[in-house]
Amino acid sequence: MFSYWERESFSHYDHIIIGSGIVGLSTAIELKEIDPKRSVLILERGLLPTGASTRNAGFACMGSVTELLDDLQYMSESEMVRLFEARKKGLELLRKRLGDSRIGYKANGSYELLNEAEISALDKIDYLNELLLPVTKRPAFKKADDSIKTFGFSETYTKALIESTCEGEIHTGKMMRALTDHALGKGVEIKTGAVVLKHEEHENNVAVHVQDPFRKNTWQLRCDRLFICTNAFTTMLLPGMDVVPGRGQVLITMPVKNLRFKGIFHLDKGYYYFREIDGRVLFGGGRNLDFKGETTTEFELNERIQSGLLQKLRDIILPGTPFEIDMQWSGIMAFGSNKHPIVQAFSDRVFGAFRMGGMGVALASEAAARLSVIVKERIH
Repeated sequence: MFSYWERESFSHYDHIIIGSGIVGLSTAIELKEIDPKRSVLILERGLLPTGASTRNAGFACMGSVTELLDDLQYMSESEMVRLFEARKKGLELLRKRLGDSRIGYKANGSYELLNEAEISALDKIDYLNELLLPVTKRPAFKKADDSIKTFGFSETYTKALIESTCEGEIHTGKMMRALTDHALGKGVEIKTGAVVLKHEEHENNVAVHVQDPFRKNTWQLRCDRLFICTNAFTTMLLPGMDVVPGRGQVLITMPVKNLRFKGIFHLDKGYYYFREIDGRVLFGGGRNLDFKGETTTEFELNERIQSGLLQKLRDIILPGTPFEIDMQWSGIMAFGSNKHPIVQAFSDRVFGAFRMGGMGVALASEAAARLSVIVKERIH
């Protein structure tokens, strides 16, 4: 039960956002920019964002050559370009909002390793560059085979190397810290350990039922508008939505002596990705080895995939170079029948932005900005 003071000062907000990841924080900031006087509360069930916002690899990327070519098997040219542009705009908004130094943005290079079976992708570089030129304003991709030996990759596996001229890297921890501080600086309130059980829409407000683990009861908060930004966990609140969880496995080495590369790297249609960070190698992916097993919201490690990462790290990325593993973890992403985020109004009071397709760093800010436009149209 509420006390009188809690009921009077902590039970009603103009806007409540569920989810404190990149999308939730960006949505809160957008709402404060629409009207700074409106109260905004973010509810997060974990101590930190639950999905992948603090667990991703920190790629500021829009898609590798083989990934974009694979996308074209399932979507039109215009749809692919539109999605690429949304990723680009989202990254630009994130960088403009927070500043490159605060998010650790660096342009140390972005590359894709091609094996023998993928070598035909080289013939599509000019085609993709032409398609994307209206967005990138310069050729997005170019051959970089001379760097294979320089970087020290296995030449048995790596038959070609493609450089992306438009991508960079961020420090995920710094970015999330800066985004959180930016939201707090605008007067956004954030409560962690708040498990939202359900919401009920009424004529004049939305009731949000939140579990209080300490007092062993349920709090009922009310808001004028509710925003669901829970990505992979959305179906818990909106059953039937086209959202499928996808767990991603990650590992990071101890510092590697005389590491020969910097930047970010892609493998196998974007299913694998690695980078240098603080003299270490961060390596993740492999969901395509066990789609069924990785369609989960559980955070356990998948030993089969982790073993596969170790094998590729040893045989392809660091052949002949000793290394030790420091940490292993997983994060939960959200996918669906297509790669476009879901950004929409479900009513005049309930809105949502979720399903980032593993590209939350790039898409989140743009998705939140689009959601703010929808809200302004409904308000005015």
